[in-house]
Amino acid sequence: MTSDVQAFEAHSTDADLDDLRARLAAARLPEAETVHRAAPGPARWDQGVPLADLVDVVNYWRTGYDWRSFEKRLNEIGQFRTTIDGLAIHFLHRRSTRADATPLILTHGWPGSIAEFVDVIDELADPQDADAAAFHVVAPSLPGFGYSDKPTTTGWGIEKIAAAWVELMGTLGYGKFVAHGGDWGGVITTVLGGRFPEHVLGIHTTTAQAPPGLTTDGLTKAERAWAEETSAFWGGPRAAYAKQQASRPQTIGYSLVDSPVGLLAWILDKFAEWTDTEDGPFETISRDRILDDVTLYWLTRTGASAARIYYESHLSLDPELRVDVPSAITMYPRDVEKSPRPWAQERYRQIVRWRTAEAGGHFPSLEVPGYWVKDLREGLAAVLAAHP
Repeated sequence: MTSDVQAFEAHSTDADLDDLRARLAAARLPEAETVHRAAPGPARWDQGVPLADLVDVVNYWRTGYDWRSFEKRLNEIGQFRTTIDGLAIHFLHRRSTRADATPLILTHGWPGSIAEFVDVIDELADPQDADAAAFHVVAPSLPGFGYSDKPTTTGWGIEKIAAAWVELMGTLGYGKFVAHGGDWGGVITTVLGGRFPEHVLGIHTTTAQAPPGLTTDGLTKAERAWAEETSAFWGGPRAAYAKQQASRPQTIGYSLVDSPVGLLAWILDKFAEWTDTEDGPFETISRDRILDDVTLYWLTRTGASAARIYYESHLSLDPELRVDVPSAITMYPRDVEKSPRPWAQERYRQIVRWRTAEAGGHFPSLEVPGYWVKDLREGLAAVLAAHP
């Protein structure tokens, strides 16, 4: 820790937690959805979060959920803040006890947060298997997310964030490092590998970004299905959330900052749709962990500021950007965006490891944490072995 890096502890006031419970108790809810499907089944979610499911989670959030245990976990890992380009960036930093550990930056996306990594960070830093690769793990909160500052001007898009991550790692003494990310974290990780090869030893991502305009000619049946599913997702109504946040983040932001139930429904809808489940996200992710994520948004009042990453960066990845550092890529079967390998190879020109997981969706570190850790470790081992 230097004068540029300050230790940070999370501690919400009792008044804020009492206010949250009061708002939950006084919530005005709509009538039930007009699709009546037998449970269990994904069709129950055709109009969004079913009323019965929401009521159940709201009641638990108000009477059973323990935010203090999550705060304690964050403080145990180690939290810090440092100012980069006028903006205070919050991050978790878990140094390995191993002398051979490699610096690693993990970048979350939306509607995720650092909550995605709290259950896996210890195993990455100090694996139980002494022969497994170990990492000094840095997990920053994106600008406008969590305990990072909210930008007050435009400009904090994927390119600026990637440059800030290089500065952050340098401040911590990590001049060279590996990077992983999914969702927006995957896009930022791609920019890191493409723009900063002098610092980035290699990358691992679950959200490979193929260049636009590629043909499906020559793809296998499975690869063509991936391409068609991804195109249908971004071109259809399921991407309405992204278009709303890219065009009018301030408008939706009022609801997300003022109503905890509105915030919960907005985020829970994505956890439900994007996970490898049949009848809601709690088949694979605990209510507590999802509520850790939602409550972090609520207590930091970042519903609007987090949504603005879409305004800054939606569809903004440079189509000409190429990644020449070693890259490991994993596709999860129920993710909403899957790139065929021939397409990915057009951007990532040194893919040293490609895997298709048997289970998991958009939040694999929460859905299949054991597999995710093993896959990330093996992918980064391949990346490091390929680096000159």
